[in-house]
Amino acid sequence: MRLIVRPTRAALLLASALCLANMQSAAQAQNSRWHPALPEAPASELPRHSGAVVATPCEVKKPGPAVAAPAPSPETAATLPPCPPAPPPTDWFARFIDGPQTRHMTPMEKAWLAMRDVADPFNSLTILASSAITIASDSHTPYGPGMAGFGRYVGVSYTQDMTGEFLGTFLIPSIAHQDPHYHRWPRATFKRRLAHAAYQVVWTQGDNGHEMLNYANLVGFAAEDEIGNLYVPGRATRLSASAERYGTAFVSAPINNYITEFLPDIARHIHTRVVTIQRMINQVAKTGGPQ
Repeated sequence: MRLIVRPTRAALLLASALCLANMQSAAQAQNSRWHPALPEAPASELPRHSGAVVATPCEVKKPGPAVAAPAPSPETAATLPPCPPAPPPTDWFARFIDGPQTRHMTPMEKAWLAMRDVADPFNSLTILASSAITIASDSHTPYGPGMAGFGRYVGVSYTQDMTGEFLGTFLIPSIAHQDPHYHRWPRATFKRRLAHAAYQVVWTQGDNGHEMLNYANLVGFAAEDEIGNLYVPGRATRLSASAERYGTAFVSAPINNYITEFLPDIARHIHTRVVTIQRMINQVAKTGGPQ
């Protein structure tokens, strides 16, 4: 299923992300040691006028050809209002850390989000890597050995991913008016954030901003499992096996929420932007390979 995970792979990928970030920080420190910063240039001295305050008037842009205006005299410049302070630059990474903003998504936007998740290159990279590792480590899987087994594994993984995104991101959230995003709680206490990430598996946010049941998981997990019984090779299709996979999906589902909730905080402490690494880890938590 889409949310059945293998924690060892997620943990290995998270450890690789931290090692990569530490190597990047060490390289930056080494570069700053061998290339020390140059001293700042001295500030230029402006001519002083006794009894007059030199102001910097704001430049007013008007339509039409540009005409060079004469420089104002010190007496005129003293009467002009100073320029307002420039707005701070937009920190797009801070917007990523704060999570999605509360905004109503139309069904078309949810469908587009599902297609983007499937077509994401990191999604493809994760599926290919997971398939290669599984087939290489065990040649006796129901998919068969070699490139033929690898191809079948990739095809089944993509089918599971497309089914999960169609049901859990587009169809069920559109019918139930549910927000398919996970909303972080970065300003809460650690214990509250742990509980928040866990209970959002069954209790989430609707399009209107109010809390509601997470029908995408409650209904979607069962629907995905029943559809997977039609094409996943070597899967037990009896009711007890389906119920066991359904329960495993709920137990493992918070892993993706914990990664989304806390990995940006780790990025702040190690002073690196791990948006790419987080997307890869999230995809590992979402797919986890066919079961």
